[in-house]
Amino acid sequence: MNVLVYSGPEVLQTSLNYTLITLRSILLPHYSVQPITLQTLSAQPWSAACALLVFPRCRDPFISPASKLIQNYVEGGGSFLALGTGAQCTPRRLAQDTLSFSSSSFQQPPLRFYDATSNSYIYPSLTSTRDNIIPKVAELKDSDGAVVQGFYEIGTNEFEGFEGSQGASVLARYAESGRKNAISGVIFNVGNGGIALWGPSLEYPLVEEPASELLASLLSTDKINAADKIRSKLLRNSLLQLGIQLPSEPENPIARPLPQFLISTPSNPTIVSQIIDAIATPLPGSQLSVFEDTNDTFHFHQLAESTALLEETRKAVCIPSDPSTWQPKQIITCPNGELPSRKDTPIFDLELYFKTLEAARKREGCSYADDSWGLGEALLYGEAVTSTQTMLDKNPRLLSSLPIPLLSLASYQLAGRGRGSNIWLSPAGCLQFSILYRVSLTKLPASKLVFIQYLFALAVVEAFHEDTIMGKKGDRIHLKWPNDVYALVGAGEEKKKIGGILVSTNFLAGNVDIVIGCGLNILNPPPITSASQLLSVEERSTLSIERTAATIMAKFESMWITFLKEYGSFDSFMNLYLKHWLHSDQLVTLTTTTPHTQVRITGITSDHGLLRTVPERTGWSPLENERYIDLQPDGNSFDLMTGMIKTKT
Repeated sequence: MNVLVYSGPEVLQTSLNYTLITLRSILLPHYSVQPITLQTLSAQPWSAACALLVFPRCRDPFISPASKLIQNYVEGGGSFLALGTGAQCTPRRLAQDTLSFSSSSFQQPPLRFYDATSNSYIYPSLTSTRDNIIPKVAELKDSDGAVVQGFYEIGTNEFEGFEGSQGASVLARYAESGRKNAISGVIFNVGNGGIALWGPSLEYPLVEEPASELLASLLSTDKINAADKIRSKLLRNSLLQLGIQLPSEPENPIARPLPQFLISTPSNPTIVSQIIDAIATPLPGSQLSVFEDTNDTFHFHQLAESTALLEETRKAVCIPSDPSTWQPKQIITCPNGELPSRKDTPIFDLELYFKTLEAARKREGCSYADDSWGLGEALLYGEAVTSTQTMLDKNPRLLSSLPIPLLSLASYQLAGRGRGSNIWLSPAGCLQFSILYRVSLTKLPASKLVFIQYLFALAVVEAFHEDTIMGKKGDRIHLKWPNDVYALVGAGEEKKKIGGILVSTNFLAGNVDIVIGCGLNILNPPPITSASQLLSVEERSTLSIERTAATIMAKFESMWITFLKEYGSFDSFMNLYLKHWLHSDQLVTLTTTTPHTQVRITGITSDHGLLRTVPERTGWSPLENERYIDLQPDGNSFDLMTGMIKTKT
């Protein structure tokens, strides 16, 4: 399910950023926390998969036709949370005469919710007046009567008409002079759903700017830290009362990127030096210190600096912060085949990875071409990064400078990317990585690039069948068109997604840079479905992130060599692909036609990689009238559970 955070033009950008950061730190991996635009809120069917709609602090009033959609969503069982807002509770008989919130003042009706218990309308303001936006420190008294100073609030947010309301449940009250005991947070049941409204901006971490600057002269560091914990507790309690299921609080949640290591297999100790020289050109690699690019700035360090650098960055790694402050990105180089200590890479065993990779390459018959190296033997590893995909395909200078092939792998992603505008959740137990290849268009025509996502998905599924990974239990891993990996779970073989693949390309000087991103749930505990849950307790002991990653690298390299030799033809892999996918002879409804058409899936076209279907015959129809309907993977979305193919949004 999704938690959607409104990101329309009325929203304060800083409030939006911290709302996303704070909610992700609380709700991952149970929910995907994503922004939603005004256009999507108004015109797309977002409510069915939305567990919670959140409004950050706004600079302008929210007046939109989407107001009615939000009301219907909540009354139908949805949940709504607004931060940094005031509100007015008006009896129904007076609602039409309330000038400050009257719909006659606007071209569109304002956002409001009906509380049947008190027979009243609730109007969230979502903003303050223009002359009342000065940040200040609020003092709160929680429901247990404990008074805490140090909450960040923009302007003065008042809750009018709520005292004595039968439907209101007070979450907290103000405690400072001037508005002592005034409501600062309230929750209501609305229809089958609920709303929670907070005056203070609980999304702002008190240990980060701008809140930290405001509090520094008022409170000690210990009191700020204590208040920040209560801030999180109040927000978590509000989410629980709205029916949101919270994951257990991790002891040390990772909220910021950590330095990455540029490493190579010990059997080829010159790889890192070659990569550094290529990035530094025209300077010698020894002079590479700072590398600026479009999306990121990279600082390079020697391996001897790693322990001190990691110790320094780990001090603040659990503190949520604005992603705009996650610069520069730190890269520690490990030349001459050296590996960092296990203390510096505590959750990824590099020795096991490279040992497994060497054995897997021999098993697959992978060979070396010219002075290059094998896939996975050049590794950029980070315990926590923003996104392995973004760091490659959004930094064009770095992308074009890097020798290939390169594997970028992370134990955690803080902003992992999925297909389209989706994010990929990356909690503990996930395997997430991106691969960089570069190939001449004379060897791989542009029209054949579509098959790369199919080829890589096939390599992933084949890897699960290896005895060192899942063996016979790998038969439960399948492909969903066009680029998802699914598992058949339980006796009923329920179909559950455990992975996805994202391919991006960049064309330059007759070549194409190909970045293949992949995220797989390998060791995740429930409620997230992962590969380990298909195994017995005894079998799980041999399944590892390192072995799985290394096996996939060798599998794909072997297939890639054949793919290039055959100039991008997928013919050699088609039968194996169709053996592993979920759609043979599947009857689905095509909603991209008017009226909707029932079609039966027959395969993939060998020329352009389209999904081939034929209309389902009803009654008598001559064979010569049958026609193919071919569907593009980038233009359509396949809802496997409902058997519907629709235009991708």
